[in-house]
Amino acid sequence: MSLEADVSDLWQRKQDGLTAADATDDHLAVLDEFLEALEAGEVRAAEKGSDGWEANEWVKQGILLNFGLRETEARTYGDVTYHDVLPLRETADLNERGTRNTPDGTVIRRGAYVGSDAILMSPAFVNIGAYVGDGTLVDSCDTVGSCAQIGDDVKLGANTLIGGVLEPVEDAPVIVEDGVSLGAGCRVTSGFVVGENSVVGENTLLTPRIPIYDLVEEEVIYGELPPERRAFTRFVESSVSDHDLFDGGAYKPAVVATDVEEQTLEATEREDALRE
Repeated sequence: MSLEADVSDLWQRKQDGLTAADATDDHLAVLDEFLEALEAGEVRAAEKGSDGWEANEWVKQGILLNFGLRETEARTYGDVTYHDVLPLRETADLNERGTRNTPDGTVIRRGAYVGSDAILMSPAFVNIGAYVGDGTLVDSCDTVGSCAQIGDDVKLGANTLIGGVLEPVEDAPVIVEDGVSLGAGCRVTSGFVVGENSVVGENTLLTPRIPIYDLVEEEVIYGELPPERRAFTRFVESSVSDHDLFDGGAYKPAVVATDVEEQTLEATEREDALRE
């Protein structure tokens, strides 16, 4: 049987009542093989097709099975004892591909993929099912949530949160496409898609609940930032703006998107010294 078929069969067994206490060595062997495939980039929680990004439901099922069919154990990381169903990811393969993860707080959970020539600065956290592409910078205090898909040559500014989307299994996770630059303090949540080569200003919240005022196409959109946009937060009039309690009016956040200018792109280029 293929790995997908094995995971799907195990998922059905779990729905029929299989528990962690009942899981056999064979069941756990399937889960270990699945985690290794995630870490090698052979399977992904979501992939881009002709109709855009779609979740691979069986992959998300496999991730959930690793929580549902494993017992919590006491584990150690350096001098720290913690309790979890999974150990942290081995990182020897990262060095072989020219990727760096700095010490004292850079945590990569099992089942996460990190590409070649990437940099992970401490403290940063990359969760299970996440995919971090080649040449990408994950800066200090960044979180890459479960199943999030980060493209090649992406810059995640310091203190950036990429939310995780694990359930429901049919929902696509957060997507940050190739060449994107997210300023410090950005938040991307709830399956939002950031189009390739976009530049997002610091402290911008990108979520399907906040409108994107795309000045390029002159339309208001939700859930995605088109490719090659420069985006930043502004405030627009709220539906309760005329309420007596709001002196001077009430406003709600929105995101404005314009063309990426050459000067903006130059300002976001990473220094070559980082990779010397």
